[in-house]
Amino acid sequence: MRATAEPTTAIPKQDRCADLPHRPRVMLGKMGLDGHDRGVKLIARVMRDAGIHVVYSGLWQTPRSLAIGARDEDVDCVAASMMSNSHLVLVPRLLAELKAVGRPDIPVNVGGIIPQSDVQALLDAGVARIYHTGTGMDEIVDSVRACVRPYAPLAGGAPEAILARQISMAHAGTLPAGTAMKRPTRVVGITGSPGAGKSTLVAAMANEAVRRGQRIAVVAFDPMSPITGGALLGDRLRVDFNAVDDKVFYRSLAIVGEDYRSLPDIVGLIGAAGFDTLIIETVGAGQNDVAIRQHVDRTAVVVVPGMGDSVQMDKAGILEIADLFVANKADHAGEAKLVRELLDVAAGRPILETVATEGKGVLELLDALTR
Repeated sequence: MRATAEPTTAIPKQDRCADLPHRPRVMLGKMGLDGHDRGVKLIARVMRDAGIHVVYSGLWQTPRSLAIGARDEDVDCVAASMMSNSHLVLVPRLLAELKAVGRPDIPVNVGGIIPQSDVQALLDAGVARIYHTGTGMDEIVDSVRACVRPYAPLAGGAPEAILARQISMAHAGTLPAGTAMKRPTRVVGITGSPGAGKSTLVAAMANEAVRRGQRIAVVAFDPMSPITGGALLGDRLRVDFNAVDDKVFYRSLAIVGEDYRSLPDIVGLIGAAGFDTLIIETVGAGQNDVAIRQHVDRTAVVVVPGMGDSVQMDKAGILEIADLFVANKADHAGEAKLVRELLDVAAGRPILETVATEGKGVLELLDALTR
């Protein structure tokens, strides 16, 4: 799908979804070999500014990976952008995969370069709506709004689909009383400043856990706009779901500030679903963002070179809640200075050095957090 106007002129920042049963959740996906993401990012920003929670799954998705993401994120619809002339193959496969993972009811909207002669074939396959280049953003936003239905428990189907819906209801405050709860054996928190590499570290740990044959769940929080109520949920794109398939349950959620009121129920739901290990990634945190410590067994604080001088290290706050420190981007200049300053405040707590983009130190970090 492509927009005809820039976000600043298409839709002003206002909450267009306050009247709906819950915040619309849409997954934006680009299947096949299409390597361009400018258009989909523009659409994501406009949807966010209209009050929608946008899950961006990244480039080069397969129908299978996109279906798993749509199920685990419990989205109201999938918006697939097709620019590589493979829509008659990949879109029917996406619809089949949604059925295979237990969510054939999720509407699929397709946009991009779609010849008029192919439209009926896609509609016959089960596509909900088709958008051609030049479609206005108002129409796209309204199509997502139209997919929203009140949350209700899913009857039968895949356990992951049931869990995903229960998490949606817990986050919305509508989870039925008496729903089964059990805390996972290990609940760990990953926190730190924006840009410290938390999402990449979590993705690398998830990949390592899958390699070991472990079942792992991840809950990643992103900020929700206090003005529009919208959010851009992009942390899951760090995980290669084409490789890990459905062996990692990954859920993205938006909050304002440190509003973790739904987190105790979410933790209990994930444990009751049979997951022994849960990793919770916080919103990019500042010095006073310490609430995650109340919900986890161990907390890792991720820091990077250049985060500030030794005076910043001495200030109370986020560094105090660390059970261990992760000095990420250890290949960057200033790493040795960072570790020296951490030693002054660590008081015997472990300091691990990692390069998340290369997987260095990830195995040791996973062991330290989960043993």
